[in-house]
Amino acid sequence: MTIEMLYSKIHRATVTDANLNYVGSITIDQELMEAAKMRVGQKVEILNINNGERFSTYIILGERGKRDICLNGAAARKVHKGDKIIIVAYATYEEKELETYKPRVVLVNEENNIEEILEEI
Repeated sequence: MTIEMLYSKIHRATVTDANLNYVGSITIDQELMEAAKMRVGQKVEILNINNGERFSTYIILGERGKRDICLNGAAARKVHKGDKIIIVAYATYEEKELETYKPRVVLVNEENNIEEILEEI
């Protein structure tokens, strides 16, 4: 049996832009992606703390160090610049893998700088 579990998340990121005229996705700063062990093209769920919206999209690579968190295309309608969001990635695990299961949680500040990286929830 396999179980879908939290793989990683970037917690309380600040939306830096919402670009309606772009082919969909979320742009995430490369350093934040690496810290969260997320990958280009990976499906993620976006949880908007400001308005309660929950939706899925995929990741595109943002420039390292710019701290961009930009929702693109149709997803841009679900956020506003300055909104706080949680970016969540899930993975499917075998029961045996759960014995050593440790999701990665990246906590960021108002400017999307990494404050802390946790390997537990």
